[in-house]
Amino acid sequence: MGDKTLTCLSCGQLNRVPEAKLRAGAKCGKCSKALVPADAVEVSPAVLEKASKNDDLPLVVDFWAPWCGPCKMMAPEYSKAAKKLSGRARLVKVNTQKHQSTGGRYRIKGIPTMVAFERGKERKRQAGAMRAGQIEGWVTGR
Repeated sequence: MGDKTLTCLSCGQLNRVPEAKLRAGAKCGKCSKALVPADAVEVSPAVLEKASKNDDLPLVVDFWAPWCGPCKMMAPEYSKAAKKLSGRARLVKVNTQKHQSTGGRYRIKGIPTMVAFERGKERKRQAGAMRAGQIEGWVTGR
């Protein structure tokens, strides 16, 4: 068991966290916010870019928009999946209406789209709304 590098989803600070503390309320050394929140967190494009490149824990991004019906339907399911996957993956959200260039940068063609990053690389993507169990299975590969 070693340390994991995690980007704070609030302030963008890189943190080293002992693996044993991932589920034990690890906090950012700079702003004291939870490094492994129990719910999906809205992130800025800058934090997304930094976390997708540096984090040792899988990072799953839901690209969504407030006007999107399927996105609204999936939001509570995504939150349920975030709770179940806490400590094994971090689930975040990016509002593509607010951050239009970010959707373009990540080649998002339709929403909702989930993209999973691991150790600096995009590992997979999935378009369309999913239920919590489907999201968990997609993230874990089961």
